[in-house]
Amino acid sequence: MTILFIKRLLGFRILLCKFQLLNLAILLPVFCVIPSFTFAQTSIVEASSKPSIQLAKSVEGTLNITDYLVSEKLDGVRGYWDGQRLLTKSGKQINAPLWFTADFPDVVLEGELWIGRGQFELVSGLVRRKVADDNLWSKVRFMLFDLPQSPLPFEQRYAVLQQLAKQSSSLKVITQISLSSEIELYQHLNRIVSEGAEGLMLHRKLAIYTVGRTDNILKLKLKSDADAIVIGYSEGKGKYKGAMGALKVKMADGVIFEIGSGFTDIQRQHPPQIGSLISFYHIGFTSNGVPRFASFWRVRDDEPLQ
Repeated sequence: MTILFIKRLLGFRILLCKFQLLNLAILLPVFCVIPSFTFAQTSIVEASSKPSIQLAKSVEGTLNITDYLVSEKLDGVRGYWDGQRLLTKSGKQINAPLWFTADFPDVVLEGELWIGRGQFELVSGLVRRKVADDNLWSKVRFMLFDLPQSPLPFEQRYAVLQQLAKQSSSLKVITQISLSSEIELYQHLNRIVSEGAEGLMLHRKLAIYTVGRTDNILKLKLKSDADAIVIGYSEGKGKYKGAMGALKVKMADGVIFEIGSGFTDIQRQHPPQIGSLISFYHIGFTSNGVPRFASFWRVRDDEPLQ
């Protein structure tokens, strides 16, 4: 009897083991899917900390201008709304007041934080503050120019943006217009630059959003500009003896050169710090890749303090 009981018990355990193995075989694919889903969610959160954005090229050669929608190039701070947070293009969170973004839609938006022409320094100062200034932020609008995660062509994305912007008084859409010829394009450029604008942006009407540098979006200015890192100084001469005479800078491609014009007397006494990013104007490049007639424009201090 004891032997029979033991055999039956062992048989039950074997049956139980088979049942457990069967369950494990059924559930294993499910468990395998869950971690991969979790990892995907995590990677999205991490990736959103540094937005994947579309970058413009400069206009070169002739254009079929009827293929494009044209807008003013706003001199503000580029912003990226990820559906929950307002970020800079490098992924740093902007400490905007809660009321500013309270009615933003829960879709990814891209635009320019803007007060008005010639107000870049004021906007960049706001963005860098750890504590938001409600009074100054009341003057800011998030000027929308794209929907990064939409599969629609730009012409249709623009129409969707116009509807989304109605959800918040902090949102506006940058006006896009159609032009009929390059002559009309450059006439429009000259007119708005004379009014204080920085230049124009051209969006290919039928283009989908493409991450990275692309000719689906073009910038057009009367002056070319670029960025460089300050790596040193040269002392001034004559009236500028004892002050900064020129900045020694390095561009992303490794080209090193000096910028000696475009500074105020105050800027020469208190030049941009070594390691800071500056923007400068230039007229083309030499055969060695050095900017011709480089002139200081501004310090690029449009990132929040950490």
